[in-house]
Amino acid sequence: MKSSVIHMSIWVSICVATIVGHGFWYAVISEKSAEVASLQNQIDTKTETAGRVAAARTALSEIEGNESEIRNYFVPETEVVSFIDDIEGRALTQKTTMKVLSVSVNNSSKQTSLVLSLVVGGTFDAVMRTVGAIEFAPYDLSISKLSIRNEEKNVWKAHFEIVVGSIPASTEPSTKAVEQKTVSFIFP
Repeated sequence: MKSSVIHMSIWVSICVATIVGHGFWYAVISEKSAEVASLQNQIDTKTETAGRVAAARTALSEIEGNESEIRNYFVPETEVVSFIDDIEGRALTQKTTMKVLSVSVNNSSKQTSLVLSLVVGGTFDAVMRTVGAIEFAPYDLSISKLSIRNEEKNVWKAHFEIVVGSIPASTEPSTKAVEQKTVSFIFP
């Protein structure tokens, strides 16, 4: 009977040791699983961030071309003379004469603009076509004042003022090419 109690106590000790060992390893594995889940969460977050950065870079590269295209609608302060030459060329194309009476800078609004006072002379039809050609030129341009009068028989004069969007000469595009950076997923 003594040997059965000894055998029984050995088997109970082995069972208790097995249960304690199982509990210990379960705790260790649960802790490591939590660490793995945390690392996976960090990887997912960084992957998502890298995806957003890549999408932002793509959007910026697409916008960069649009920005330079839109900048062409504004007259840089240093290119006022070439702008005046362009609208004078439009007047000559319509067989009218054009004089620039004054050029000034308007800084009262958020966007700087140039204000040009012009006189166009010729036949009524030619004067109106010239005003239209200037008004619909590929610039941020609007006619703020316009008066037309008959000077002589078949000679008309249009006095008008145009406001043209302008940009400072030193302004660079705001969407510059973004330097590519590498994102690494190395964890300690």
